[in-house]
Amino acid sequence: DMYAKCGSVEHAWQVFDRMHKRDVVSWTAMISGYAQNGQGEEALKLFQQMNQEKMKPNDVTFVSILKACASLAALEEGKAIHAHIIKNGLELNAFM
Repeated sequence: DMYAKCGSVEHAWQVFDRMHKRDVVSWTAMISGYAQNGQGEEALKLFQQMNQEKMKPNDVTFVSILKACASLAALEEGKAIHAHIIKNGLELNAFM
């Protein structure tokens, strides 16, 4: 997360890629890093990979991925993620 916040997404990816065990925090930090640094497409790809690996996103993950969708004007992806949020019962969270 520190590398991404400082704009060094490549270094953040290197750390993430070497992790033996990834949890929702590490996935979200990397997705958020991409989204914050204007790499929305990479954030979306990583979110898809996260889902393929059966890692359940949390509220912060959804906020980050929706930010990525907004930066890309990716309406259809945003709608699909919104549907995923509703399906998982997160739509009532004031944070989102």
